[in-house]
Amino acid sequence: MSQTRLVTDNQFSGLYRASNSASLGAQKIYFIGLMSYLILLVVAAAVSYVSSSSRIGTFISALLFILTLGILIYLRVKRPDETWYNGRAVAESVKTRCWRWMMRAEPYDDCEKLEIVSKTFIRDLKEILTQNRNLAAALSTNAYLNLPITDVMKEVRAKDVPERLAVYLSDRVQDQADWYGLKYIFNRKRASLWFWVAVALHLLAIFMLLLRVQDQSFYLPIEVVAVAASGVITWLQAKKHNELASSYSLAAHEIVLIKGEAMSIQNNHELSEFVISAEAAFSREHTQWVARKNE
Repeated sequence: MSQTRLVTDNQFSGLYRASNSASLGAQKIYFIGLMSYLILLVVAAAVSYVSSSSRIGTFISALLFILTLGILIYLRVKRPDETWYNGRAVAESVKTRCWRWMMRAEPYDDCEKLEIVSKTFIRDLKEILTQNRNLAAALSTNAYLNLPITDVMKEVRAKDVPERLAVYLSDRVQDQADWYGLKYIFNRKRASLWFWVAVALHLLAIFMLLLRVQDQSFYLPIEVVAVAASGVITWLQAKKHNELASSYSLAAHEIVLIKGEAMSIQNNHELSEFVISAEAAFSREHTQWVARKNE
């Protein structure tokens, strides 16, 4: 990874920081809620198994199922997953606009006055926000403390072509390559982990069933194991580790090809075309975030 970055996430427009924060917060809430729901289902099934003939145990089991119902209703009504996906899409759209502005790429290429191209940039941010009004309630007001165009963005835009290209390659292209590479490894390992956990639980359930076939007197928690196995599959489907690993692997390889295109850049026009092409490649993966919520 690049050791020193001139352009960090804190140097982008306030709208990026607000939507990124809203997305990460909603993602955390969604998965905490889903994990709590699945764990409580298993615990409720276990309590019901252990104390099936106990009035208190039955009451506790009922309370646990009521809690799971409450979590399910909360996730359905509040829809933190929608805030997560929409916030991610807005954040990445704003980041793309910021990089285009810094690199003087279309539609923010050079003109007579910086104020003119800056107004175009701010207008585009307003349009992004207008198209995602449902996200407004989740945005932090602290974002308004950040100007739409920061000093670092102005500093980068003022550099000559070789310097701007160097910043873009290190702080955007290489940063994306590193991020996709790490995420690919992480999701591949997690997909493998949860797959084998699901396999182990299914084998355990099969073993218990065979024992019961051999001796009907065995009183085994087969239903509890079945609920746990179902919960693991649900968690794996929600996290989409396999799909993300494939997506991130493809994006990482595409970035390697993108870097090769930078070798012949000599002027503003060539840099602009390169940035537009690179940002289009990045946005293809980001667009999938919106599509996944409908799967």
